[in-house]
Amino acid sequence: MEILNNFSLKNYNTFGIEAKAEQFVAVHSVSELKSILEQNKNQKKFVLGGGSNMLLTKNIEALVIHIDLKGKKILKEDADFVWVESQAGENWHQFVLWAIDQNFGGLENMSLIPGNVGTTPVQNIGAYGAEIKDFFISCDAINIENQEMRTFTKEECNFGYRESIFKHEVKDQYIITSVVFKLTKQNHKINTSYGDITAELAKNNITVPGLKDVSNAVIAIRKSKLPDPAELGNSGSFFKNPILLKSDFEPIHQKFPEMRFFDISETEVKVPAGWLIEQAGLKGKRFGDAGVHKNQALVLVNYGNATGQEILDVSKTVQDTVFNTFGIHIEAEVNII
Repeated sequence: MEILNNFSLKNYNTFGIEAKAEQFVAVHSVSELKSILEQNKNQKKFVLGGGSNMLLTKNIEALVIHIDLKGKKILKEDADFVWVESQAGENWHQFVLWAIDQNFGGLENMSLIPGNVGTTPVQNIGAYGAEIKDFFISCDAINIENQEMRTFTKEECNFGYRESIFKHEVKDQYIITSVVFKLTKQNHKINTSYGDITAELAKNNITVPGLKDVSNAVIAIRKSKLPDPAELGNSGSFFKNPILLKSDFEPIHQKFPEMRFFDISETEVKVPAGWLIEQAGLKGKRFGDAGVHKNQALVLVNYGNATGQEILDVSKTVQDTVFNTFGIHIEAEVNII
């Protein structure tokens, strides 16, 4: 393990932002991670996974620890289910494809979400009607302060919409090292409830879809809407879909009857942030080298040499415009550093 000084993070964040780490080290095992934490107890630390859910607006004046733990294994299985453990540094999409190749069901709707396995519980990632919490059993994490290992159960993680205990109660206290998922081996629950998936399957004349079919449909949809970070810097969906009380939403809906929404409980609705941004006239709008993507208004992009601050300024413009237009506040899903 070599600690590098004044290290460029441009290739370690999917926005492709040029920012420097005061110090940088990549760890490949739990023992290496423990050693680094123990040897640098008094130093400020910054934990870096796949770099897909953050916007760097400044240099990181800390020891950046890149979690590069690899490996996956089957812990146990019965006739219907399998319990799979993945190390935190595994690429999420590659892990999903591996599960599908084994005929393990559950994760297919979350194909092509950028990032690594270890950060998925933090955000409770989700797409097309599925969320991590639906298949999550537990995760192992190391306490940054005393290097003790702890297992967090699903109940302890306090999962919510793009929320978990790791964003609140124990924020910056633990580093997730591995995650256990419970997946189906047979009688898969194929979820095609989102219209886009149904339309994509119909386009390919698939009437009885399997795991791979759903995954391929999701991949095709995401590729048609979302830019490849290797070609155009971005962090996927930049904003959360706002959740409103029905009592607050009703007067807004009366004013804008064409507004899309989804009931999520007896008292709440979810409004698509992308629709709000598009209707506010910002889809495809460019501000220098930063802007709103032309195919998906939820996505902010770096056209080449935008700084993190410039992208942050665009995000604030989007938030202000949506609020001034509809009276609805949209929150960033991406972590602003």
